Amino acid sequence: MDNDFRMSLMEHLSELRSRLLKCMGAVLVLGVVALVFARPIFGVLMRPVLDALPPDGRALVYTSGIEEINVLMKVGVYCGIFLTTPVILWQLWGFVSPGLYPEERRYASPFVFLGSLAFLLGALFCYFAVLPSMFQFLLNEEESTATAQRLEVGRLRADDALRFLRIGEAERAGKLALEASTGLKESGEGQVPEASRAPSEKVELEARLSGLGLLIDAAAVGFSSPPARLALRQSVEKRAEAVEAFAKEDFGVSARAMDEAASLLAGAAPTRAEELAGLWRLEKELALGKARYVAQAWTRPMLTMDEQLSLVLLLILSFGIIFELPLVMALLGLVGIVKASFLMKYQRHAFVVCLIAAAVLTPTGDVVNLSLMAGPMLLCYEMGVLAVWIIERNRKQDPNVGITPTGV
Repeated sequence: MDNDFRMSLMEHLSELRSRLLKCMGAVLVLGVVALVFARPIFGVLMRPVLDALPPDGRALVYTSGIEEINVLMKVGVYCGIFLTTPVILWQLWGFVSPGLYPEERRYASPFVFLGSLAFLLGALFCYFAVLPSMFQFLLNEEESTATAQRLEVGRLRADDALRFLRIGEAERAGKLALEASTGLKESGEGQVPEASRAPSEKVELEARLSGLGLLIDAAAVGFSSPPARLALRQSVEKRAEAVEAFAKEDFGVSARAMDEAASLLAGAAPTRAEELAGLWRLEKELALGKARYVAQAWTRPMLTMDEQLSLVLLLILSFGIIFELPLVMALLGLVGIVKASFLMKYQRHAFVVCLIAAAVLTPTGDVVNLSLMAGPMLLCYEMGVLAVWIIERNRKQDPNVGITPTGV
C-alpha cells in the first residue's frame, strides 16, 4: 500500500465530516421530493393498520391542528433516508476504502447494490409479513373477531332468505334461515355473559326491532286478501307498541310485543307460517349474537396518525438494518476488525442478544411476531459469520488480498 494513503486523525475526521454532509444533502433533496407524494405514501404505510381495524372504524385521528402536517413531513424525511440508502452505502465504502488493497476496492459496486437490495428486502418483509399479523394481534381479540365474522355470515344469509321470501319462494327462504340458524348454534352464539347482560339487553332488543321490520317488509308482498291485510296491520301496530316500550326502556313489554307481532304475521299467511317462524327465530338469534359481540368488544381503538406512523417506520427501518447485518459483518471482516473465530466463539451470546433485541423491538408479546423478528436476525447473523469466514479463507489462498498495515 502506498504511503499516499496514510491519513492523520484530523484528515480522517475531515473525510468523515465531508461524507456525512453529502449523505445529509442527499437526504434533504430526496426528502423534499418525497414530500410531494407524502399523503399517498402515508396511505400505503398505514394500510396494515387500517386493514386490522373494524370495517366501520378504519380511520386514524389527529389530536392537534399541526399533527397532520408533522406526519407528512416525517414521511418525507424517512422516505429521503430510505431513498438515500445507496448514497449512504457508497459514502461508507468510500470512507473505509483507503484501508483496502486495490483488489478489494473492486467490491464497491457489489457492496452498494447488495446493501440497497438487502435494505429493500428487509423493509418489504416487515411490511408484508410482520405488520399485518402484528396489528391483527394488537387491535383484535380472537374471540370477538370470530364472533363478528359468524354474525356477518349469518346476517348475509338472513338477508338472502328475506329476498327469497319477498319474491314468493318461501320454502327456499325457510331453508336458508334453518342453515343460518344451525351455523350460529354450532359456532356457540349462546348466552351473553352474565356480567354484561344488563347493558347488552338494549342492544339485543334494538337489533330485534330492526329484524322484525325487515321481516314484515319482506312478508307483506302478496298479502292481498282483507284478512291478511288486517293481520299485517295488526302486526305493524304491535311492532309500533314494541318501539314505544323500548323507548321507555320497558324491555320486557317490548320483547313480548315483538313476539306477538311475529305471531300475527305468521297467522296472516298459514302456508308460510313455518318459514316465517323460522325467520323470526333467526332474527332473534342474530340479535342475541350482536349483544354478545358488543359485550365482548367493549373497547374500541382510537389510533393517532403520529403514533402509528412512528411505530411502522421504526419497524420497517429496523428490519432494513437487520437485513444489512451480513453485509456490515462482511465489511468489518474485510477491514480486519472482526474474525470468524471470534464470531463463532460468542455465537450463543449473539443469539441471546438477538432475542433480547427482538423482544424490545416487537410491540407484541406473542410468539409469532417475536419469531418473525428474531428469526431473520439470527439468520442474518449466521450469514454474516459465513461471509467473514469466506473472506478469511480467500485471504489465505491469495496472500495479495488482505489488510494493509498502513491503512486506515
